[in-house]
Amino acid sequence: QVQLVESGGGLVQAGGSLRLSCAASGRTFSSYAMGWFRQAPGKEREFVAAISWSGSTYYADSVKGRFTISRDNAKNTVYLQMNSLKPEDSAVYYCAAPLRPGGGYWRSHDAYAYWGQGTQVTVSS
Repeated sequence: QVQLVESGGGLVQAGGSLRLSCAASGRTFSSYAMGWFRQAPGKEREFVAAISWSGSTYYADSVKGRFTISRDNAKNTVYLQMNSLKPEDSAVYYCAAPLRPGGGYWRSHDAYAYWGQGTQVTVSS
């Protein structure tokens, strides 16, 4: 059974940085893409970033140039480095993993079968 556990959220001032981590267990981590999504109160869950099994990365326009997704297959962990944070980045951030290995449209939440419990990120102005 696949389990995803996020950590690293918190309260930070605008312009600051946070690094989120997502530890995965239950299967061979390196064969699968991983994604980050976020959901703010009253809004739909939105795509933030994704990394394929081969290391290709994808970003939402709103975070491009500020956020960096990476993975450490030896640690079964995916990271989201968030710099130059803005108040509009405040949300619950979720880690996600697909059902099957290989390719997919990683910008869509429909591509993912497994989700973590989320970690809160709050950016004060």
